[in-house]
Amino acid sequence: MEESCRKLQKPHKVGFQYVMLKADRKSICRVECSEPSIADLRNWDIIKYIKEEDVPSGLHCTNIYPAYQDPRQNNEWQKFLNFLQQSTKAASACTESGQVYILPSRLDEEYSHAVVHYLMHEHGVNRSQSHVKSDSKNANDGIQLEHVKRDAKDSRTGELANCKSERIRSECSATSFNGPRKNYACAHPSYLKTLGQSHSDWIFDAIAEFVDNSRDAKATMFDISIDMIYFSIVDKEIPMLAIVDDGHGMSHEEIMKMVSFGRKQPDSSDPNYIGRYGVGFKTGTMRLGRDALVLTQTTNSRSIAFLSQSLNEGKDNIEIPIVTYSRKGQYMEVDTNVQTGTSSKNNLKAIREFSPLDKFLIGEKAGLFNRQGTGTQIYIWNLDEWGSTYSLEWVNGINGGSSFDQGDIYIRSRRPRSCLGQMTKQVPLDYSLRSYLEVIFLDPRMKIKVQSSLVKSRPLAKFLHKTSIENGFVLGKPVELILGHSQLDLEQGNCGIFLYWHGRLIEAYKRVGCMIHNGEKSHGIVGVIDVTNVMDDCNGKVWVHNNKQSFVDCEPYAFLEDWLSKKVDEYLDNTIDKVNVKKGGVRYKSDREWVQCNKCGKWRTLPVDFDSKTLPLEWFCYMKPVNGKCEMPEQKLESGVITISSKRTGYNCKEKSTESEKSTKSEEKSTESKHEDDFLQPLKRLRRGCKT
Repeated sequence: MEESCRKLQKPHKVGFQYVMLKADRKSICRVECSEPSIADLRNWDIIKYIKEEDVPSGLHCTNIYPAYQDPRQNNEWQKFLNFLQQSTKAASACTESGQVYILPSRLDEEYSHAVVHYLMHEHGVNRSQSHVKSDSKNANDGIQLEHVKRDAKDSRTGELANCKSERIRSECSATSFNGPRKNYACAHPSYLKTLGQSHSDWIFDAIAEFVDNSRDAKATMFDISIDMIYFSIVDKEIPMLAIVDDGHGMSHEEIMKMVSFGRKQPDSSDPNYIGRYGVGFKTGTMRLGRDALVLTQTTNSRSIAFLSQSLNEGKDNIEIPIVTYSRKGQYMEVDTNVQTGTSSKNNLKAIREFSPLDKFLIGEKAGLFNRQGTGTQIYIWNLDEWGSTYSLEWVNGINGGSSFDQGDIYIRSRRPRSCLGQMTKQVPLDYSLRSYLEVIFLDPRMKIKVQSSLVKSRPLAKFLHKTSIENGFVLGKPVELILGHSQLDLEQGNCGIFLYWHGRLIEAYKRVGCMIHNGEKSHGIVGVIDVTNVMDDCNGKVWVHNNKQSFVDCEPYAFLEDWLSKKVDEYLDNTIDKVNVKKGGVRYKSDREWVQCNKCGKWRTLPVDFDSKTLPLEWFCYMKPVNGKCEMPEQKLESGVITISSKRTGYNCKEKSTESEKSTKSEEKSTESKHEDDFLQPLKRLRRGCKT
């Protein structure tokens, strides 16, 4: 096979064509090819690698030569051929007229060219397997002409001949030339509406997708706001939701993956990485509005993508215009490696026609990158509606350093999400975006702004009093539950467990055990737990729904519920039942109050006698009362104030108590009798006894 190509020389400049080699949608190198029958496509996308001995015999042969456009392509060409040579494999790619197999030349140690074996498929018959002995293009044209003449003879007009010829070409393109061809799915524009239904239950779920993406992009700032903007198509001002972060941005390949409908799970070893399904951006934008524009910038590129229902109305397939620029010195120019100048102009024209962002506003928004370097901006309009108005309502708040009357975005209905055992409608987390984003992360580090005002993050575990830390195992995997009393939730009549997965809140106020049926006695009791170990399989499977607002009903989740129920019941028996807590009575502070530095993001504990209300909205380590430096190590949450036994007594009547348990009970009785005159014992919860 190699011998047949040894005499082929590099093509002359007359008649050669450029082809871009690609793998996984990433360009490898531009190459020169003098065979027009296989250079009919500008891009050769490598679909698989096969062993050299599996390349069909008796194929046509030619050479391709690298035509580097930059040093990176030179490096990628060397790596590509070195991989093929070391692994003794051939790269397979499809063209309009056949299939090509690319192999390194065994006689060329400098990788100055590569060998291409190609298989033509014409008229439903593989060219290499046909009885046509002539390989010239004229002979093939003659065969096709005979088909046309034969059809024309049977018809009084030339229309039948043209239709028949077109049918033959269509059948030829669908005919297998090396086994069955792959079928790729198309998406109708109506699918965009379907995507938004993933977050139909709760619209903040869609916003959480963007918060997750920003954190995965290592952003230190996330800003979300709704403002009015003039839209010439409707000749009036409309609300537009803007999301801006300062993450690492996306390259052309990455933004192509983002707008694609699903991708494989990431191989990231970062335990805090949240993205899993590759659908969050699409489902989030289509839930919030009909049209979305994305501006993203890395250190070397800038891209604009437009996902729009308005643009795709009346079309048979979804069109997503994308324009990518590459950095040339101090300027950004259209990247011709991934698109032509004509396609970029057409895409920009479509974006300007169907969006309120003309070229001046796009330039203004892109100017934000000059201050922050890299990042992503998302603009959404034609927002989701609630009756005659919008599902979201927004308040800009009052300027100044006051912690009151800050800007916020609300769900217009103000309805709480139903939870088992819930008896109150006052659940701000369910309809206030600011309240939700305060607790969305277990260990918040990213600054979040809503309507241009900073959100004061509230890591729940640090804001509880009478804290107890419970350790245990669920299906052999270690878990840690932090239980405590929250004054804010007591006043609102809330209680429950906050379940975090990879540091992100999945379920809030989950009632377990006696929280479900114990009325006001459980109000104010809050638990915090990270369930990543339990709800992640070691093989990469996760038991979290793709909306990341609930868990799959599975065995690990059932065992987790049982364990949480026992720990909550023990906590109420040993702690809350012994304390008279009245609504409107004494206000209980956290065991230790905390404040976060706006520069380093570390949490610092405050002195017991310090009034936290005097702190400014933006606080730094050098300020009072810490008067320190950001280099100081961060304080850790101390171990539990109350120690609770691992086994609960008094509920399982069939289980015999050990001698140690009996002695513990006798000690508790003697202690209670001593303090009986000091305070009135509160009423105990009713318990169901054992059947005799």
